[in-house]
Amino acid sequence: MRNLSIRKSLNNRLFWIYLGSGGFVLGAALLGLLNSSVAIPIPTILHILSENTLGKGWLPDIPKNEEMIIWHIRFPRVLLAMFVGASLALAGAAFQGLLRNPLADPYTIGVSSGAALGAVAVLFFNISIIGLGGFTLPVVAILSGLLCLLLVFGLVRLSSRGLAIETIILAGIIISAFISSIISLIIALGDKESMTQIIYWLYGSVGMRSWSHVQLIFPFMMAGSILLFLHYRELNAMALGEEAADHIGVNVKRGKILILFGASLLTGSAVAVSGSIGFVGLVIPHLVRLLIGPNHRHVLPLSMLIGGGFLVLADLFARTIIAPKELPIGVITALIGAPVFAGLLIRERIGKGKKND
Repeated sequence: MRNLSIRKSLNNRLFWIYLGSGGFVLGAALLGLLNSSVAIPIPTILHILSENTLGKGWLPDIPKNEEMIIWHIRFPRVLLAMFVGASLALAGAAFQGLLRNPLADPYTIGVSSGAALGAVAVLFFNISIIGLGGFTLPVVAILSGLLCLLLVFGLVRLSSRGLAIETIILAGIIISAFISSIISLIIALGDKESMTQIIYWLYGSVGMRSWSHVQLIFPFMMAGSILLFLHYRELNAMALGEEAADHIGVNVKRGKILILFGASLLTGSAVAVSGSIGFVGLVIPHLVRLLIGPNHRHVLPLSMLIGGGFLVLADLFARTIIAPKELPIGVITALIGAPVFAGLLIRERIGKGKKND
């Protein structure tokens, strides 16, 4: 009877957390659609969205400029910010679960840097792979992110027998620094126009984006998300250690490969359409674990929801704090994420010190 009561209480808590997370995403999206130099009423916004998605509206004579602003400018931007935030937060949750440490994310272990190098190369050299067309950018970013991840793990294997998180992060920093120097070399070799374009893109932004960018990220986000959702049990088992996971029947090698591939799909496609946006994959999964615990059955979808809403609000803040100018969204996430990362690192060290005592 007591166990039934505890389970019911837990289910009620999860219900309210999911409901609150869904409300947070919808509220952030509505704020993103409302806020601009041109004020458009909420009923008009809802009419435009309904008319363009469902083919049904209820308001007559909507001005064309308002429809253009909502459907072709604000809505794609909000959706893109939501997709990028969801992808980075979900990838961060997967990396943290796989490596069994909340300090891991696509940014700190170098995957974002690798994806950025691939994207910069495509932009600078105007690369177009036959058969891929517009999908050349995300595909190359994903492959270069995977390659960077392999380099990080290769460096860790060469320097130590284990996969200690400190060694992985150090290797990620080394590889990222090397990649940054290559990107700087590419920028230095370019003309002023390409240099300005690449530098602004590297700061991270979802501004000046269109439906084509939403279409680029969506299939990769869906594929990576489904892949990770299907392997939440493996992530839960690996929390006990690889040997323990192997003993309870988990195919550790196959699980690791698929999880790393899924997380790299998410990271590479997000970087391809928005540039380098750091710390989302670090802060959001850690916050979710504080709310609901380590079960990846809930950590993964909630990280996705809250990450999407968080980046929509970060973008809103980036374009309003010094309006009419805009800050790169990567600056906002770094200002929030860097202190949190430092706090996590200090907390981790203190926790290890107490265990040793």
